[in-house]
Amino acid sequence: MLQANATKDPRITGCGVRGIASQVHDSRMLKGAMATETGCNLDSGSQKAGAWKLPGQRMLSPERLALPDYEYLAQRHVLTYMEDAVCQLLENKEDIGQYGIARFFTEYFNSVCQGTHILFREFSFIQATPHNRASFLRAFWRCFRTVGKNGDLLTMREYHCLLQLLCPDFPLELTQKAARIVLMDDAMDCLMSFSDFLFAFQIQFYYSEFLDSVAAIYQDLLSGKNPNTVIVPTSSSGQHRQRPALGDAGVLDGVEAALFYQRLENLCDRHKYSCPPPALVREILSNVQRLTFYGFLVALSKHHGINQALGALPDKGDLMHDPAMDEELERLLVQVPGLVNSIIATSEASCLPSRTPPRVGSPWKPLHRSRKLDAESDGSTEETDESET
Repeated sequence: MLQANATKDPRITGCGVRGIASQVHDSRMLKGAMATETGCNLDSGSQKAGAWKLPGQRMLSPERLALPDYEYLAQRHVLTYMEDAVCQLLENKEDIGQYGIARFFTEYFNSVCQGTHILFREFSFIQATPHNRASFLRAFWRCFRTVGKNGDLLTMREYHCLLQLLCPDFPLELTQKAARIVLMDDAMDCLMSFSDFLFAFQIQFYYSEFLDSVAAIYQDLLSGKNPNTVIVPTSSSGQHRQRPALGDAGVLDGVEAALFYQRLENLCDRHKYSCPPPALVREILSNVQRLTFYGFLVALSKHHGINQALGALPDKGDLMHDPAMDEELERLLVQVPGLVNSIIATSEASCLPSRTPPRVGSPWKPLHRSRKLDAESDGSTEETDESET
């Protein structure tokens, strides 16, 4: 049926694509797609929906199997992937026709499982599902972890250039918000370590809608507004309320942690987007009497349990280690004759004084020259020196 529709009407609209995806939920292709859940998690990301698999939790619990068909598909965002797969099928039907539709769907959902389906895709697709967001975080870490291994410090705009290498239309606003978690009241052109930026970016990117609602709640508490006011989050970042400015005296004093948690608890119960586990939020807020908005974000970004609940990044101590990627790189190097000897010769030559090589033109926006930590400094390469001005 899918092949016939794709052949007869290549001008299927978005509504038509949804119709196709809905009609094939009992076909063999969709069964193959659903089977990929044994290797990855496609859940909604909300704690209410039980999105992310915690250690020891069974992947296919009786509660999940008891869900109605379409509710199950909605919670796992299966139709989102089916629509995207059908769109790509129609756009590339001439090439796909050479090896068959069944193979195309197999490779597509294998890519979804492996997390490579988000590479070089538009931002609207990258943020469409929690699995896409986690896959993008993991891809960013694996692609650019050498920045951290080398001890390089980059500015906010340099990190944004790296993000655009994976997603050309990635919005600058999200990068700025992530950098603000690290830099606090420092200037936005200050340098940041890779680990500091990565964990702050993880919180800001994955919980974006939730944090916008938290910012509104925080501002309401500062201004003494009615705590029963309902916060309605939107998906458009341009419509969100501006976050509190750190220069205000009231913001520096913060709000009562107990009252703040009451509002956040209600928000987590009804929030349709991803939010941190309420138990971990309570743990963070129970250790202080008052806190600021950015103090809360810093605590989220540094909390070990929240990072584990997301499951996208390794622990901070293992951030620079990726044995699977290292093994794959070594395998590829062996397949290229003479490349290994060339690399060894280059590394030996690097020990000798040499002139700075000329710059080579690139189609991408060039990064500024990476800065290294001063060997005489007493700072750590793992943390950003927040005392810089």
